[in-house]
Amino acid sequence: MPELPDITVYIEALEARIAGQPLNAVRRNSPFLLRTVAPALDAAHGHKVTGFRRLGKRIAIGFDNDIWCVLHLMIAGRLHWKDAGASLNGKAALAAFDFPNGSLTLTEAGSKKRASLHVVEGETGLAEHEPGGLDVYTGTTAEFAERLRAGNHTLKRALTDPRLLSGIGNAYSDEILHAAKLSPVTLTSKLTDADIAGLHDAVKSTLTLWTESLRKQAGADFPDKVTAFRDDMAAHGKYGQPCPVCATPIQRIRYATNETNYCPTCQTGGKVLADRALSRLLKKDWPRSVEELEKLRPG
Repeated sequence: MPELPDITVYIEALEARIAGQPLNAVRRNSPFLLRTVAPALDAAHGHKVTGFRRLGKRIAIGFDNDIWCVLHLMIAGRLHWKDAGASLNGKAALAAFDFPNGSLTLTEAGSKKRASLHVVEGETGLAEHEPGGLDVYTGTTAEFAERLRAGNHTLKRALTDPRLLSGIGNAYSDEILHAAKLSPVTLTSKLTDADIAGLHDAVKSTLTLWTESLRKQAGADFPDKVTAFRDDMAAHGKYGQPCPVCATPIQRIRYATNETNYCPTCQTGGKVLADRALSRLLKKDWPRSVEELEKLRPG
């Protein structure tokens, strides 16, 4: 799922292309994309784009009549900039927003169509799609601490809860926790003030690092390589590969369709965390430390 760095760069690319442009039409391939009926989608037709907002992991595009189109890309939704009137061919193509200078198209890979479009009016309508998470850049460390300590959850869950913090998902939470040298399963109630200050710094520095990296990668082009898995990530998607800091193989915790990646040496004091998919099967044979893990490796 595109997260804060990806959404930020998307919005910057949109602003450069459609700010001040009138929306000629919206073409849809999927009857499931539009999730609202009032205001009607054509309420934005003929009106100029005047604003952009990031609402958590959502993109909101505003028009001069105070109508907003709110896009939630979910896991597999992606945006593309095409020539004006570009065709909507293929099962992945969901919609096209036609402007005089080009067409913004929305695609979604896979058979599960989860991406959504809501048409709302004014600040009241936008508020219904704001998850309420703290902006980690403008929020103070005290506010950050208050959000984390509002409940007692694992750090992984707290970082990715959109009601607590804005725009962080599975991928960048792995990178943040690796940078902060904190275990993904540490409970928020166990964090010291120093832990929280360090984590807040890691959140801001990691998200800034990746936003700048994606901005540089896109350059003047529209971002077309939006993915949760990147070669120069430290932990996310790196299971079995050496940690860039200490060379210990990156480990994982798998649950449902998600996976948490971490370095046992840098983050968990050498402890290999129980993996729900394998530890139940292996039981006593499940390695509890880096040393036991190394003994299982051939050669």
